Amino acid sequence: MSQAGTLLRRHFQPLVLSVQVLVDLATVVGACLLAWWLRERVAPEGAETLLSDYRGIFAITAAVCLVAFHRFGMYSPIKSLLNVEEFKAVTKATVVAFLVVLSLLVLLRDSEVGGGEGPLWDLLRALHRPVRLEGGAEPLSRVTLLLAFGLIHLGTLLGRFVSFKVIQELHRRGIGNRNVLVVGTGSTAQALQRKFLLVPTLGLNFVGFVGESDEEVGDLIERSRVLGTLGDLERILGERKVGEVFVALPEGDEARVMEILARLERVGVAYFVVPRFYHLMRYKVRIENLDSIPLIARMERRDPLAGRLAKRLFDLLVSALVLLLTAPLLLITTWLIRRDSEGPIFFRQVRIGLDGRPFEMLKFRTMYAGDCRDAVAPETEQDPRVTRVGRWLRRYSLDELPNFINVLRGEMSVVGPRPEMPFIVEGYSPQDRERLRAKPGVTGLWQISYARTMAIHDNLDYDLYYIENQSFLLDLVIVALTGVAVFKGTGAY
Repeated sequence: MSQAGTLLRRHFQPLVLSVQVLVDLATVVGACLLAWWLRERVAPEGAETLLSDYRGIFAITAAVCLVAFHRFGMYSPIKSLLNVEEFKAVTKATVVAFLVVLSLLVLLRDSEVGGGEGPLWDLLRALHRPVRLEGGAEPLSRVTLLLAFGLIHLGTLLGRFVSFKVIQELHRRGIGNRNVLVVGTGSTAQALQRKFLLVPTLGLNFVGFVGESDEEVGDLIERSRVLGTLGDLERILGERKVGEVFVALPEGDEARVMEILARLERVGVAYFVVPRFYHLMRYKVRIENLDSIPLIARMERRDPLAGRLAKRLFDLLVSALVLLLTAPLLLITTWLIRRDSEGPIFFRQVRIGLDGRPFEMLKFRTMYAGDCRDAVAPETEQDPRVTRVGRWLRRYSLDELPNFINVLRGEMSVVGPRPEMPFIVEGYSPQDRERLRAKPGVTGLWQISYARTMAIHDNLDYDLYYIENQSFLLDLVIVALTGVAVFKGTGAY
């Protein structure tokens, strides 16, 4: 490996962070300059402003935005599920930065601090004088400021989307990946392995397991081997150049786990621990203390009326708009299905919705009429049950357009967990039934994830994440990412 490649591998995260800060700074400054230019092009005669008038406030805007981005976790190396929290953070940080800049326009206006005499007032005047805005806020255009923050929001969203894709592509090529090891071989450890293999863009290169008994050494668990026991831990860390260790022993003895963590700390390796009762930690929880004993409690479930009304209004507007704009496409699709194969236009199937209530879900038929049963869904384009038109519909998710009729009826939502068939719901565990707390959706986190080709009920974490964190802003992010997925043609397959 070249010297540059070695440098990139060892310092990938700091380098990425530095580049991201520079990109964000360029985005903010560029948005401010573009806002001024656009406003000046349409400003009425005599209402023009000079770029020099904005020099101070644009500099303050750049500084405030970067601080807000940092405060809302946009520079954390740990990313959320499908980066949805980062996209939400962009909106929150931009709104907060806008309010802060408005406040500073008042506090830093070009005037002397009055109010009294004495050492305190003299100090305040001395502090204010170097940072005050020359010319004050009077010559500044409110349209320019509003437009600037609008462009900052859009530009940062686009920049983050591109940067995530670039980082993912680098990780996919093995650049910047960290070697990781899992201590444990049970179901939790195997779930971690599947996640590492399913999402290579996490930048985690899974090297293998460490077991607790000699009999396990050399065993192949799915596609990875047990490299040794806990007694071999230090040797494996050195030989495999492991940068991070995941301790997946949620049912293990506490003293034993603490001993493993102490050994990892001695050799200076970063570690993460899957906690006992980790299923509980999938929910929003609060940690309290009873004297010196920590207590974990689930957060109180809140479903405010205003939130329900806003979501329902959003569902009605989006579904009506989609059906209206795609009306010609719906007619063409109907004609193509009728011409391609015999059978009904729509595929109707009973699914289970909110609180376990059944409803009839509508989709365009993509399989031959005799094959439209409650069987395993097609996983490839070569499935013989799928019609020629059906392959095209499924690739671009157009077969699900009639779902918006279910949304208008109130049986589904635009965003939510995907509805399952009754026989699957009958076998739900108490944890699985948490999916029924939300109205099923046309799209959701699972549909835009790497796991979309796998069974819905095998990827409960996506639905639980949505249910525990659902908000209007999260729905907007998922809808936007769904649009990107549909445009790319990464649909049902």
